[in-house]
Amino acid sequence: MQKLGLNQTLSQKLSPQQIQFIKLLQIPTAELMSRVEQELESNPALEEGREEPESSTDEYDDLPDDDYSAEEEINLDDYLRDDDIAGYKMQGDGPNPDDDDREMPIARGTSLTESLLTQLDYLPFDERRKAIGRQLIGSIESDGYIRRDLESIANDLAFSQNIDTTPEEVERILLMIQQFDPPGIAARDLQECLVLQLERRTDNYEVAGLALQIVEECFDEFTKKHYEKIQRKLDVDDQDLLRDAINMITRLNPKPGEVTSGNVKTQYIIPDYILTENNGKLELSLNSRNAPELKISRSYADLLDTYDKSDKKDKKIKETVTFVKQKLDAAKWFIDAIKQRQQTLLKTMNAIIRYQYDFFLTGDESRLKPMILKDIAGEIGMDISTVSRVANSKFVQTEFGVYPLKYFFSEGIATDSGEDASSREVKAVLKEMIDKENKSRPLSDDKLGKMLQEKGYNIARRTVAKYREQLNIPVARLRKEL
Repeated sequence: MQKLGLNQTLSQKLSPQQIQFIKLLQIPTAELMSRVEQELESNPALEEGREEPESSTDEYDDLPDDDYSAEEEINLDDYLRDDDIAGYKMQGDGPNPDDDDREMPIARGTSLTESLLTQLDYLPFDERRKAIGRQLIGSIESDGYIRRDLESIANDLAFSQNIDTTPEEVERILLMIQQFDPPGIAARDLQECLVLQLERRTDNYEVAGLALQIVEECFDEFTKKHYEKIQRKLDVDDQDLLRDAINMITRLNPKPGEVTSGNVKTQYIIPDYILTENNGKLELSLNSRNAPELKISRSYADLLDTYDKSDKKDKKIKETVTFVKQKLDAAKWFIDAIKQRQQTLLKTMNAIIRYQYDFFLTGDESRLKPMILKDIAGEIGMDISTVSRVANSKFVQTEFGVYPLKYFFSEGIATDSGEDASSREVKAVLKEMIDKENKSRPLSDDKLGKMLQEKGYNIARRTVAKYREQLNIPVARLRKEL
């Protein structure tokens, strides 16, 4: 027998305006204007320009900026009391899976494959060998290497193009493709890639000859920086010659395929904040692009008043009223979200400035204090996720350069004085130590940890290793130089 039951659950759902605000908050200044233009195109009730004084009678205009709350200004029940309006979604509302995958138009150059195929056409090949060459070029990966074995490529040719060939014939054609530009292309491993580049060097034959000999005969010792073994094995007495050969090898390109990458997206950094110092006082302002002047279309507002006074029973008139109300609601919601975005950006950055005031005055990294997202969220009374959205995509222009906001967040390291030091400060000291070390006998992580402890930083060896890796500094063995 079927039973009926009643369950009560409590769940939290974001309102359409909250979703709108979140989307606008996380985009950087460079994308904001594009987002505003999209809304202007899709909503005729939204216009550019400053709101006329006589029309600025909305209740939120009289509130101080710090007390503004979009939830207080908009009564969602009033807007959504009509079922037709409740189904309306304005531009950018809700999780749209197409938003993140939208392709932006970019300038297109010649791709690596196109460049190699053009060079293949210059070889005096018949159609059969050209087909093998095209198969090889198609097997080249984005970094410029062929990692598929030649026997498998020969099998591919047999099954897909009915071309009977051998791995030996495929290799003969591969060797010719390896003479194409860029140097090192179509190599099967790093050693072969370096050899191909060194064989084409026409400058300083003595150094290039020794460098080629090192790569061909002492590659394992070279990768481990066992220079003494290389000297003994190759019987090299001239220390300067060996150093020049090592330097020539290290300047070669290990990923030749990336040189001619065609479709490259260039990201331009536009600061969201401008921070200046005026007589020892810091002054913060938003980039003007963060404050677009938008207003409600007066003609649309008048149109709604006209239709409201007309016969509500007419179906066409009712549909028109619904459409106009939807557009006016969307325009007002968008303007409110832009205002709230501006205030959130300023609140967050002002809190960061108060925390890192000494750094912003001097630009000295050692003056940075430990600061985490929770610290700023607690100070401005907002959720950690909101602060994270601001910190992950925004930049501030200071007198010492342009910094991402996430640069100022770091963990704390205990010191002998009982205070916490910023992990960024510790990294700066660590990098300075490594820069000044004797490169013939580089410092180990254990030694670096002891030196940091002598400076008052209570840090373990594994933490030193973690910070070194975050700074993209190799281990001591790989930092060794002649």
